[in-house]
Amino acid sequence: MPETLKEQVAKRRTFAIISHPDAGKTTITEQLLLFGGVIRSAGTVKGKKSGQFATSDWMEIEKKRGISVTSSVMQFDYQDKRINILDTPGHEDFSEDTYRTLMAVDAAVMVIDSAKGIEPQTKKLFKVVKQRGIPIFTFMNKLDRDGRDPLDLIAELEDLLNIEGCAMNWPIGMGKGLKGLYDIHNSRVELYRKDNEERFVSLDDNGDLNDQTNPLQAENDFEQAKDEVALISEAGNAFDMDKVLSGEQTPVFFGSALTNFGVQTFLDAFVNLAPQPAAHKTKEDTLVSPDSEEFSGFVFKIQANMNPAHRDRIAFIRVCSGEFTKGIDVTLQRTKKNLRLNNATEFMSDQREQVSSAVAGDIVGLYDTGNFQIGDTIYTGKNEIAYEDLPQFTPEMFMEVTAKNVMKQKSFHKGMTQLVQEGAVQLYKKYSTNDYILGAVGQLQFEVFKFRMENEYNSEVEMTPIGSRTARWINPDQLDPSMSSSRNILVKDIEDKPLFLFENKFAERWFQDKYPDVELTSKL
Repeated sequence: MPETLKEQVAKRRTFAIISHPDAGKTTITEQLLLFGGVIRSAGTVKGKKSGQFATSDWMEIEKKRGISVTSSVMQFDYQDKRINILDTPGHEDFSEDTYRTLMAVDAAVMVIDSAKGIEPQTKKLFKVVKQRGIPIFTFMNKLDRDGRDPLDLIAELEDLLNIEGCAMNWPIGMGKGLKGLYDIHNSRVELYRKDNEERFVSLDDNGDLNDQTNPLQAENDFEQAKDEVALISEAGNAFDMDKVLSGEQTPVFFGSALTNFGVQTFLDAFVNLAPQPAAHKTKEDTLVSPDSEEFSGFVFKIQANMNPAHRDRIAFIRVCSGEFTKGIDVTLQRTKKNLRLNNATEFMSDQREQVSSAVAGDIVGLYDTGNFQIGDTIYTGKNEIAYEDLPQFTPEMFMEVTAKNVMKQKSFHKGMTQLVQEGAVQLYKKYSTNDYILGAVGQLQFEVFKFRMENEYNSEVEMTPIGSRTARWINPDQLDPSMSSSRNILVKDIEDKPLFLFENKFAERWFQDKYPDVELTSKL
């Protein structure tokens, strides 16, 4: 008997992995794919010279720099569940794309380097996840190296992120002396560097090994782990499923992604604890249920040229309700235009496959000829659906940009338009001269822009930094162009709304003192 829509949706687990650069996010992604039977060997990110690149880092520039710049999507089946992982760039400059990706998931996995604890980038991303109120699962990585005291790491979650940490397992030793994991959740010990049959040893009611002949029982590290587990079970946070689901408590797992230790235990628990897709909110404040008959979804990212041989663009859609099937007719809410979606793809990084059907929780890539914008809603049926706007982020760095070769204006404008529509950078024009200014959340976005303009659109660009600026929008009715100066450049955004780029806080305060009635606003 074919599965009902409700049963299919109940199997979906869609999540993103967030971390600071180098905390081991791509490595853990690879290990998860290994368990899903998707790849045969984990191409760890470190092998820069071996040419064995990790599956999820695929753009040329990423291969050169060894960081994941664009969020890719991977899907596999595991324990009768359909897992969708959205890989997000850990590199801090790529935060804008990362933020948007977090709007398309039902849970987040936070990977923390156990030697470094919570780092600035993790904190930024965590804030966005917390605002959404979705569950967060924590993986304390790199136990195979000497790291910080596990009790400190859990305390830091509360101090820095204001979320309760609840340990699901506990390290026995660390670094070179790593012996295993004391698995509180499954009442067993997972031994380090042992084969499958011998990997797990069950615990008795006193928390000792059932197999008393095991040499671990007599180890100091085992006693210490047992004492610390006793301490946290009395004084620590008790596991609370409701708190986990609302994002107030995070289950914490220890392990080492590089040596594939503790990863499967983490995945097993995650698959059981993480939520299935929930209802999504529209602008009218109504909720659309994931198992409602009509198909709907929203575009959270647009990316050009995933396949260098073809100049194509792909719009990434998060399916929110109903079932997507090939050749489906939808309405694009923004333009009210009808579109037939013949060309869809699911991802395994750049190994794209044609999709025949997808349900709520799945991510579909649609080949796009320029119909879609980030934040668009598409739907079937008579009743209009418009999902909430995706947040906009205020750029902090700005560059003036011109084409090096005046004769190649056409390819310059084409590349510019496409990359801006993708949300790679934000575009502004000087108010009086219409000169182009690019805005980004970080420096790397400009480098990627320049690289892609040259490689994909054959257009060399001149970029002149105007430094980090504070962008503030102004009500057009209050605007007098003579208010601008070199310290507050007047520009207009892509919707022709006026804003000032202030040199610094001092310039902004000076402006506000001079024009006390003028209202200035910012984005997220």
